[in-house]
Amino acid sequence: MSDQSLLRVGSIEALREATGRWRAAGETIVLVPTMGALHAGHLSLVEEAKRVGQRVVVSIFVNPTQFGPNEDFSRYPRVLEADLALLREAQADLAWLPGVEIMYPEGFATRIEVGGPSGGLCGDLRPGHFSGVATVVTKLLHQVQPDIALFGEKDFQQLKVIQRMVHDLDMPFDIRGVPTLREPDGLALSSRNRYLSPEERAKAPELHRVMADLAGRLGAAAAAGPLLCEGLSALETAGFRPQYLELRDAETLASVTTASRPARLLAAAYLGNTRLIDNLPVTPV
Repeated sequence: MSDQSLLRVGSIEALREATGRWRAAGETIVLVPTMGALHAGHLSLVEEAKRVGQRVVVSIFVNPTQFGPNEDFSRYPRVLEADLALLREAQADLAWLPGVEIMYPEGFATRIEVGGPSGGLCGDLRPGHFSGVATVVTKLLHQVQPDIALFGEKDFQQLKVIQRMVHDLDMPFDIRGVPTLREPDGLALSSRNRYLSPEERAKAPELHRVMADLAGRLGAAAAAGPLLCEGLSALETAGFRPQYLELRDAETLASVTTASRPARLLAAAYLGNTRLIDNLPVTPV
């Protein structure tokens, strides 16, 4: 990592001039895609990027195509100058800041659809969401052309969708997941946590507590169903409105009834008006 200050880039030409220079020097380029409102979880991705590569590009783009008509696109937090200050402090090399006119210019007519791991869970609850994610990530990957791209495991279904897409389309990018960063009380870090009221924030760690208890028991359970029903009841008692609590294969995200091989426990639940997601590994016993 050089001592140069953070480059702030808003055009593809300037982006490719910088990345082309680094690539010609034989430096490994790592991309961290974000929608801004950066927190310690994002910065842990930057730290991992610095560990595995020589140059770190962080993209900030609030992608409209992955939000549904009744979702929070308009109120999604946008704090660009604060984000850039954090990236300077973290010693990222380049902030890629494309506008909507670059990502979706007039006449844009292409969408990427990924089957397999996009089925069920958030894929059913948020129609079109993963198509929007796959499309914007495809563009970001081809714009930056990184050697490695890092994604947080908190959005585990998203990670698996992107890995499937890159594999299926023979894209020459190494897509890696980075473990979820949590608050001391277990709550997964998320830009949406700032929507929680003080009372909701006090309740929010119960999601992780219930899931951790279940994950520890599911590995030895003969059938997941009764434990998942127990978990849903516990979340409702704690004041959540669960959307799903499911056990899935850790690689394919196919539904499973037992953890006979590595699995993942995934959940989405509303607390007040804030939608929280989380996931934990389940290891066969």
